[in-house]
Amino acid sequence: MPTDTGIETQLKDAVQLSEAVWAVLAERVSGDWLLRSVYRLTRSAQNELMTIMARPSIDTWLCGALSGGHSRSSSIPEETQLNATRFFAFPVPATSQVILVGADDQTPAAQRIWKLTASLLSGRSTSSNQPFLPDLQSGLAFDLPLALEKVLGAFVQAVTCQGAWLAIRRGESLDIQAEWNAPKAKGVSLLIDSNPLLRRVNRSLSDVIITRGQPNWDNLPYGSLKSGTKMWVCLPLVIGQRLIGVVTLWRQKEFTPTEWGQLRELAARVPPSVEVVVTFSEMAGHLRRLGMLNDFVLTVSSAQTLDQIARRMFGLLSRAFNTELIALFLRSSDGRILRDYRLIEGKMNVISVSLAGHSIQPFLSKEGRARLITDAVREDFPPIHKDARSMLIVPLKYRGQAIGVLIIESPRAEAFNLYDEHLMVVITSHLAGLIEYTRLREEAEGRARSLSLIHEVVQQVIGLNDKKEVAHISAELVAQYFKFDLASIFLFDEEHKFSIQGIGGSHAETVKRALAGGEFVVQDGVTGRVSQTGESIMINDTKLDPLYKSLRGWEARSEICVALKDGETILGIIDAESREQNAFSHNDLIAMESLAGILASVITSANQYQKLQETIRQLRLTEVELNARMEAQRSAENRLLQAAKLAAVGEMAAGIAHELNNPLTTVTGFSELVLDELPQDSEHREELEMVLREARRASDVVRRLLDFSRQGERIRSQADLNEVVNDVIALTRHLIQTNRVALTLDLDESLPWIFIDRNQMKQVLLNLIHNALQAMPNGGGLQVSTRIVEREERNWAVMAIKDSGVGITPADQVRIFEPFFTTRGDRGGTGLGLSVTFGIVTDHGGMIEISSEPEKGSTFSVWLPM
Repeated sequence: MPTDTGIETQLKDAVQLSEAVWAVLAERVSGDWLLRSVYRLTRSAQNELMTIMARPSIDTWLCGALSGGHSRSSSIPEETQLNATRFFAFPVPATSQVILVGADDQTPAAQRIWKLTASLLSGRSTSSNQPFLPDLQSGLAFDLPLALEKVLGAFVQAVTCQGAWLAIRRGESLDIQAEWNAPKAKGVSLLIDSNPLLRRVNRSLSDVIITRGQPNWDNLPYGSLKSGTKMWVCLPLVIGQRLIGVVTLWRQKEFTPTEWGQLRELAARVPPSVEVVVTFSEMAGHLRRLGMLNDFVLTVSSAQTLDQIARRMFGLLSRAFNTELIALFLRSSDGRILRDYRLIEGKMNVISVSLAGHSIQPFLSKEGRARLITDAVREDFPPIHKDARSMLIVPLKYRGQAIGVLIIESPRAEAFNLYDEHLMVVITSHLAGLIEYTRLREEAEGRARSLSLIHEVVQQVIGLNDKKEVAHISAELVAQYFKFDLASIFLFDEEHKFSIQGIGGSHAETVKRALAGGEFVVQDGVTGRVSQTGESIMINDTKLDPLYKSLRGWEARSEICVALKDGETILGIIDAESREQNAFSHNDLIAMESLAGILASVITSANQYQKLQETIRQLRLTEVELNARMEAQRSAENRLLQAAKLAAVGEMAAGIAHELNNPLTTVTGFSELVLDELPQDSEHREELEMVLREARRASDVVRRLLDFSRQGERIRSQADLNEVVNDVIALTRHLIQTNRVALTLDLDESLPWIFIDRNQMKQVLLNLIHNALQAMPNGGGLQVSTRIVEREERNWAVMAIKDSGVGITPADQVRIFEPFFTTRGDRGGTGLGLSVTFGIVTDHGGMIEISSEPEKGSTFSVWLPM
């Protein structure tokens, strides 16, 4: 054919010669019209023209021009941007193309110009000696619809006809996959054995010709036949002795011998090409389905909610099996409700239905297995979707229990095979685990929200004795928390009438006005049924349920109704409604039933609720106490470990002290005697004095070791801790001042006397003050304070010593109370002061806490029991 530039040039010349407004070259491909070349039409006008051409009446009119091979004209349907009042159609011979001209009128001379242009655009025609073989290199074999359109186009171009279709055999049915001027035929599946004409073609593998008036004229399998149609012919496509498809054509007159020869030769030549493209299509479909496993991992497994899982899974299945007839049924945790997921007009639709008596119930048993139904009509199995012919039903099993069923259906018979069944069993095994995990998470979140609501209701109504107030507050909270359009609570009075009511929600006033002239609880409606039987009811489409009764001025699309029961006694009902369809989930039903139990208890006895609140408080206190005891146990274990270390070091220290004490006493005594007799100017006097000083220093270390190993006799009595602090401060005030340290005292004068050893407590405070001064070599601030603190249901006297010194690193804080551990390095220190302090405090039943940051200072807090 000419290039697009050449075509546009020819259209331009013809428009100028014929004085037309515009012209296009259009081609019919796969049932749609495409614009191949355009002259004098804007982009918006082109889109409008394609919309008009897609209308069934215009499509039929254009197909008639192609099949008849004659030009025709028609008025443009309405005012458009096309700037012309009439269409003129000129078919391009031996093609599926037509020149469409827009003009107010075309003279016979102008029409002859367009017919000549159409003949020039005809680049080829169907020849009886040229076989139809799709070009596999061009990708045609991978596009089954386009390839079959080309096959059917070869027949239509060979002879003129009113309409035609091509069907491919799948099992025991013929699926119409290409059509010519019969748009409603595409996608129809025909059972071979159900039609006598198709049975004859299948058995004889020969042509079938029917003319109007013959007995079988009324048995034609499918065709949009007009009143003028006189002949119908069915040509088999055969490989060996196997029927792989048929081509059907019909027209107003009989076929000539030449036309019959062309049709039969085409019918003999095209089957190999048809089988190639069908085989390629089936292989591609099989590979796409296997690819679902990878797609499942990449897309479905990353979904966060059940709706996302269903939507993504449906998308995968729809692409893989070329069908939107998919349904997913998930059983609720209590086994009463089915969550029904379906695609309706491309949108996910979710409803809740009762499991009892449902057709999929047998598949939810432990013995339920996957089932492949090749033909629902022949096997007498009711499909889920109205137009389904074949079905693939696969239970979703998690740990041996069926939690749901996945159903894939197709309008074609035998659309699925055993490979599909095995593939879906593998996919659903993974899908079941993902769904169960997601559902448990969603249910946990939903129940957490429900518990929040229940807690809020309990807080509001606990202790109330007025049932009207209970009903009103509860209804308002339910509507507010769940964002229901309407929430109502109706309670029986002493005369067993629903005179006590609470109504909340955005439409509460509408319902209150409606109730002024009637009863909300209708005996033969949802509320009446629940108030009589005590069984909960959830409706997600009130238009489909005869139990729902609307009120004047108010009509809901979804409803939940739950009974308030004390044992077997029905106290009232809770009813929630929404204007939206499918507004409620199974979690909402569980929440309402839980709330109903709480409200029933409140209504029955306010005292029971007070006990419940007290129980909740006790549980929380028990939890706090348990945590505190666990923390105390860990602290006690740490103190016990420290005490064990001190005991071990103490025993060692006692032994060392005893071994060293006697030699040191001897050295000290004789050194003093020698010094007394040695002249003052003796050259050895200085060395001997150094020996005496070092011996005394060693004796002091031995004394500290003995103090550490045995604290001596304890003399405990009731004493004022503030007085102990003041005594020690009086002894150390001069030392504190000489170290350029500012002292601050913050003593709690209300501190009662405690049972302590005064001298040991003085030693503790002296050690801590001494350490604090050592930590501030350049001066600083020192604060000593006392206070009363309650911890673990016990009062403690706390003495805190806070400095602004160098601080202690976290690593050193762990070892700070270990014997002989010191941070002073070569600045002196035995590492026993804090160990002795720790031992004294522990012996008093107390504890020491340290809080320190490097370069910011430290705080030692001594806790003593009161």
